[in-house]
Parts: sequence; C-alpha cells; structure tokens
Amino acid sequence: MNNKAKLVCMSHSPLMEHVALDSQRQAPIVNVIRTVREEVLRFDPELIIMFGTDHFNGFFYDIMPSFCVGAKATAIGDFGIGSGELRVPKALALECADHVLKNEIDIAISYSMEVDHGLVQTLTHVAGSVDRYAVIPIFINAAASPLPSCKRARLLGEAVGSFIKGLDKRVLIVGSGGLSHDPPIPQMAEASPEIARFLVSGRRPSVAARAAREARTIDAGRRFAQGDTNLRALNPEWDLEFITLMASQELERADSLTSEQILACAGKGGQEVRCWIAAYSALRSMGAYRTQVKYYNPIPEWIVGMGVTTSSLV
Repeated sequence: MNNKAKLVCMSHSPLMEHVALDSQRQAPIVNVIRTVREEVLRFDPELIIMFGTDHFNGFFYDIMPSFCVGAKATAIGDFGIGSGELRVPKALALECADHVLKNEIDIAISYSMEVDHGLVQTLTHVAGSVDRYAVIPIFINAAASPLPSCKRARLLGEAVGSFIKGLDKRVLIVGSGGLSHDPPIPQMAEASPEIARFLVSGRRPSVAARAAREARTIDAGRRFAQGDTNLRALNPEWDLEFITLMASQELERADSLTSEQILACAGKGGQEVRCWIAAYSALRSMGAYRTQVKYYNPIPEWIVGMGVTTSSLV
C-alpha cells in the first residue's frame, strides 16, 4: 500500500453540534468520526489539502470565484464550530495555486480567506482542531449560482493531485460537503432587496444578526425532522449511487452531472458534492485507490445525508 496520500470525504452539518439524536443513532456517527480521526493521527499528515465550501459567511457576490486557494485563512466560528487562524503554509499554498493555473484551471488567491463550518467542521472532525496540522484550504463555490461544472471540479482536483504528487510529504486530502440536503440558504434569483444586499456584502454581521441566522437554521432542522417544511427530502438512493461512483474511480462519469440535476435530486446543498469530486480526482491522479464507506445514513434532524468515506492508494 502507498502511504504517501490518504483521503477523507465527509458530509457536514452545523446542526450536528446543536440537535442531538437519540443514543441509538448518535453513537454510530460519533464512533465513526473518532475512528477516522485516530486513522488520521496514525497517518500523521505533514500537510492537509482541503476542498470545502461556504454558506455566505466568507464569500459573497461582491466577487464570487469558482475556486480559491487560501494563502492565509481564519475560521469564523459560526455555530460555535472552530475558530481562529488555520496553519496555512503560505509559500506552499501559492505554489499550489500557481501549479493549478499552469494546468489551465483558473483559480483565485486570498490572503484573508474566512472559512465557515463548510470547511472547518470536517477539519476539526479529522484533525481535532483548526491548527493541529498545516493545511491548504481550497474553496469551491457550491452555493452562489452560477456554479462551476462538476467537470471543472474534477479537473481542479486532477491539477491539485499532480501538485501533491511532486511533494515529498504525507498528504491528507479532504473533501467536505454534501450529500443530499436542502438547507435554507437564500438564492439571489428570489431574494428580497434586503437579502440581496446581504448576499452581496454581508461579511462580519453583528453578533445578534449571526445568532438570529443560526437560530433560524436550527429551527429549520427541527421542523424538517417533523415534516413541517418545504425543503426537499433527503435522497439516500442518490447519495449511495454517488458514493459508489466515487469509489469506482470512473470519475469522468460525474462530468455529466448538471447543477439542475443535482438540485432536483439532492437539493441546494447537494451541489457541495463538487468537493468530493475534486478530492477523489486529486487522489486518483496519484494512482489507483481503495475506498471504505465508513458510514451512511440520512439524518433529517441535521438536514443531511450523512456520509463518511476514506480512501488509500494501493
């Protein structure tokens, strides 16, 4: 087995921290996360390269890149999930961005990236904290239409994988997001003037405004679990088909997935599967891999199809 790189892909939901399940359902996912973290500790990565998303906390429509590498990044601590500065190796992050650009994938650079639970929750699950390991955060726009295609996400991952291949380091590749879920994220096309202003320039809201927004999301989860909602249902069949596709290594088959198809089958949050596609593509560019599906269950209380996979080169 090749121990130069490993992969973890994991769904995220801020409601995990705020809406408890009954013990019969809570214990398995807690145990899986603990197991994955222990595997990461044994692997002892010298670098984490992480593909994650944002939910109009760090990236807004004043300028919305499809892809962005953080040369410096701070976790905003939304929903009480992690906070503080990530340990980003700036020079290496810039080298990564330059390598991706030379592979003809347009990517932006941020020297002041702000990351929310879309990246931080999975980072803390696999690493224990936001700053335990050196990490290069790579943002993929999965919330603000128009979105990059799934093919572009795959090609991004391929370029990042060729960068990793040239490093003499143990690298953990992480994809955070998905699977099927339809959280109450506002959309510009149907936004009121007030919401539209927020979507354009809503950075650093007041404590009260952030708390109110988070309370609405927590309430939406409770109502979703009770069936009192107009959010799209979770789609376990679609989720498991997607996981099977990632494990098959036939990643080009994901190229045909359109934003409209994903929305119809997996909801607005399902667009985050681009992070899984990029992560798996990065690993595949380094060689054949073997995947373990550690966990999957639809969890209405968290408004998410909760999946956890790990993969290793063979």
